[in-house]
Amino acid sequence: MALQIGIVGLPNVGKSTLFSAITKKQVDCANYPFCTIDPNVGVVEVPDERLQKLAVFDKSAKVVPTVIEFVDIAGLVKGASEGQGLGNKFLANIRETDAIAQVVRAFDDANVLHVDGSVNPARDAETINTELAIADLDVLTKRLQTAEKQAKSGMTKQLEREIATFKKAIEMVNAGKMLRDGEWNDEEFADLKQLSLLTLKPMLYVVNVSESQIQDGSWKSRVEGLKGRLVPVCVKMEVELSSMNVDEKREYLETMGLKESGLDQLIKEAYDVLGLITFLTSGPDEARAWTVKKGSKAPQAAGKIHGDFEKNFIRVEVTNWKDYLDNGGEAGCRAKGLTRIEGKDYIINDGDVCYFRVNA
Repeated sequence: MALQIGIVGLPNVGKSTLFSAITKKQVDCANYPFCTIDPNVGVVEVPDERLQKLAVFDKSAKVVPTVIEFVDIAGLVKGASEGQGLGNKFLANIRETDAIAQVVRAFDDANVLHVDGSVNPARDAETINTELAIADLDVLTKRLQTAEKQAKSGMTKQLEREIATFKKAIEMVNAGKMLRDGEWNDEEFADLKQLSLLTLKPMLYVVNVSESQIQDGSWKSRVEGLKGRLVPVCVKMEVELSSMNVDEKREYLETMGLKESGLDQLIKEAYDVLGLITFLTSGPDEARAWTVKKGSKAPQAAGKIHGDFEKNFIRVEVTNWKDYLDNGGEAGCRAKGLTRIEGKDYIINDGDVCYFRVNA
């Protein structure tokens, strides 16, 4: 199952229009078993020129990219944490996602009214972040009360740790800080993650800009005070691009002085904010991209291909994707000593072309 990015934002910032562009880019899900797509979920491929080049080199019969899911979360208004608007639905849906893409508006348009009367991305972000923090505070307070009640019947090391962790998190939220920015050890992070806390999730800001702003970079002056990972996207332009063929799209982007669409950039950034990397397999039958977490070891990567591969792992033959292309593929790299044989402790790198050896 692909990891999910929840798209959130205030009314009239371009959230729904962005999702419309995403769904027009949706991939055929035939290659992904057990994949039932709800109307508010868009499954898109992660752009990867390495995969396409490998497929051409090996004359692969099939090309299977890695994918990511975007979820259109119900709209948010001030007071959502108290149930205003569709607040409860918003909070329930976003808890199920792995990361958040928050859309903020940087363009001016007299025909598109702003819910707060003026365009101010930093203020909009503060509104949403405050609602997320209030919701987290409620969850943490209730969980702390439960842990303290349990401790009265007998304190354990786990309860002692959880109580300390929840108190630390509550103090941080009350200080106006996001939990994702805190310093947590592995046990503390696990205690918090099980609560599906909203401000613990990775977040990036999608800055909805005009065509002129994305060309001259003037959007940057509109986001002063907005801290975090920023991705400028002209949502209006993305809708137009989504109806073009490959050549028309390339020509249009060149006239705008852009190397790639904002939507492609957003997909890459969303993939990265989740802490993911891609390893590759390639041959005449199929060229395929596989997703693993940064820091994954070779047996875990093998398990992505087939569950039995992880427990039956022997070794992996690894080649850098560029070496693979520049030196005659698998056979050429082996002959030149560019293919390494690695064991179970090898940490997979982004762009590794892998061939796994496993017990039958």
